[in-house]
Amino acid sequence: MACSDCFFYLGVGAAAWWGVRAVWALLSALRLWVLGSGVRVGPGIGKWAVVTGATDGIGKAYAEELARRGMSIVLISRSPEKLEDVAKQIREKFNVETKIIAADFGKPDLIYDKIQSGLTGLEIGVLVNNVGIAYEFPEYFLDIPDLDNTINKLIDINIVSVCKMTRLVLPGMLERSKGIILNISSASGMYPVPLLTVYSATKAFVDFFSRGLYAEYKNKGIIVQSVLPFYVATKLSKIRKPTWDKPSPEAYVKSAINTVGLQTQTNGYMAHALLGWVTTSLFPISTSINLALKMNKGVRARFLKKSKKN
Repeated sequence: MACSDCFFYLGVGAAAWWGVRAVWALLSALRLWVLGSGVRVGPGIGKWAVVTGATDGIGKAYAEELARRGMSIVLISRSPEKLEDVAKQIREKFNVETKIIAADFGKPDLIYDKIQSGLTGLEIGVLVNNVGIAYEFPEYFLDIPDLDNTINKLIDINIVSVCKMTRLVLPGMLERSKGIILNISSASGMYPVPLLTVYSATKAFVDFFSRGLYAEYKNKGIIVQSVLPFYVATKLSKIRKPTWDKPSPEAYVKSAINTVGLQTQTNGYMAHALLGWVTTSLFPISTSINLALKMNKGVRARFLKKSKKN
């Protein structure tokens, strides 16, 4: 066989391989975003859902969506006043039981015994590990304001909370051989994001932890999902008006919750899935990192300019 024939058949084989991959990706996307939903998330999994960071944004939207599906809700967040307000809204709107636990996840030595006591005796079917914090604005690592304290808070709130809450809830799920743990990571955890380096690394931990935990317990009736949103119109992201690629928390959660049981790692929303594919598969990771650096330099410059004016 001539060398040119070898290259021809190699080219045909490569084209066929990429064609099969493209068709498979298209069919998977059709099944995921158009045709149906995954596991039915509701009280059949367990009466109660526990949501951290539950008074705003994605956490509040998960609490409302789970209540709409008939689950009783445990709301955990820092502010007792906000917790009471959200709990009342959910009770009146969805006619389900609610329970609140005020806890500051930035103070891990003080809260987990209290949370454990508050959860004792509850049949917990769903845990949403949503609580998290980010930088006030993109910044170089050594220039982050109050650096040591910020490092501690990012680790305690974004990492320790996920591990500790899972530790509290998972044993009860295993006893019943069913349960769902939804860990809210971030698209920033899909690859390093310069000027948000510590935040990005903490969210990468959440993603890795989730996928490892799923592998450990998937044969014991436990679903663990890593949720990696891009921008959502929340207070944390400082985006006020939803757009097609920056949905409201309610629209995002309604979409994301339908991927439970279909994806162990999800961007949760069709436009975000497309962005995830572009930034991790279509582009080299180095290109995505450089684009993120350029974008965050611009955000940083605008923030600092505005701060000087004020």
